Amino acid sequence: MTSTEHENVTMDNLKYTNMKSVLCLILFILCAMMVLPVQATQRHTTIEQGVERYLLDALAGSQADTNVQVEVVGIDSRIAIPECAEGFTYHADDDALAQSYISVRVSCRNNDWYLFSSAQVSRTRQIVVTAGMISPGTVLSAENLQLADIDVKRLRHTAYSGMEQLIGARMKRRVREGSPVQANMLCFVCKGDRITITARTAGMQVKTSGIAQQDGVVGDTIEVVNASSKKSVIAEVASAQTVVVNL
Repeated sequence: MTSTEHENVTMDNLKYTNMKSVLCLILFILCAMMVLPVQATQRHTTIEQGVERYLLDALAGSQADTNVQVEVVGIDSRIAIPECAEGFTYHADDDALAQSYISVRVSCRNNDWYLFSSAQVSRTRQIVVTAGMISPGTVLSAENLQLADIDVKRLRHTAYSGMEQLIGARMKRRVREGSPVQANMLCFVCKGDRITITARTAGMQVKTSGIAQQDGVVGDTIEVVNASSKKSVIAEVASAQTVVVNL
């Protein structure tokens, strides 16, 4: 091999070595660029899951018969989240927890870093709704009632969790299918109804007939007139067509 050929081989080897070094450097940089976004994404996910758990725990005891669902708004991926060795803490005040859209303060004990994460909260309750269109004066029965999960924001008056509570009551107005049955739209005793008045005293119970002067649901006190004596008394609605007077 001539000296010229030897120099050419040496140069080729050097170029190969340099190229190999450059490729290794590029590969290292690419790996580092991949690891950092993954770590950042994991922290975003950790906080989002932490906000959801915090809200579910904070709202769990508010109403035992209410189903709470939390949908956390995704945190902007451009927001830098530092490592937090002691774990992130979460807080929302009582007024905020009563809302449907809640802002939660997320902070880290290791430093002064914090951010606010938002979540949409829905609260539903299983209550009695109409199984079809119901006309005024319709007597409620198991056939025209059903249970459904309803957003509590739709409930403005007393609702009912069991169909047996409503059997025999009458609708006072037209109601669409799927409407929550609430106390303001029905009466167990309606004005003008001929009813049974039960008078209770120590060890005794007397029944007589009467005429209702007001609408009422179970538990309401209404005015009724004794059909025999024509006297007006205040009685408590006990069930459909029955009131009670405690003497």
